[in-house]
Amino acid sequence: MRIGVYPGSFDPMTLGHLDICERGSAIVDKLVIGVLENSSKKPMFTVEERLQMLKEGTKHLPNVEVRPFSGLLVDFLREQKATIVVRGLRAVTDFEYELQLAQANRNLYPDMETVFLCTNAQYSFISSTVVKDILHHGGDVGHFVPENVIKIIKQIRRN
Repeated sequence: MRIGVYPGSFDPMTLGHLDICERGSAIVDKLVIGVLENSSKKPMFTVEERLQMLKEGTKHLPNVEVRPFSGLLVDFLREQKATIVVRGLRAVTDFEYELQLAQANRNLYPDMETVFLCTNAQYSFISSTVVKDILHHGGDVGHFVPENVIKIIKQIRRN
């Protein structure tokens, strides 16, 4: 069984993330979306909120699971018995950074391969950082995130 991991902070999940989830799930038997719990970052959304966004946003994909993780990606890969990392690329600058990570991870876990999926052009300008900035200024993110994420954001803002 080919098990892949799509790691990220997903703060919040965007349409670009969903695109990579859908396409990544088509090339592996099982895709585990690993939601990073990074104590050095200050996310806008809690791990639980991000997990909820991803679980609801990918429920139409039967071979996708969503799990939190912290620490090294290679340790999470081993825990999941995965040998494939799925990563999305929006631009050349993404590739340079992702290539360094892929090479370092492969050095730590020689059995793994990284698969880079180029983001569809319609999502190439979307990033969680842009979405958070729009949200911070009270703007509409409806064109950048899945519908379920908008519902979660509205629910959070009411509380």
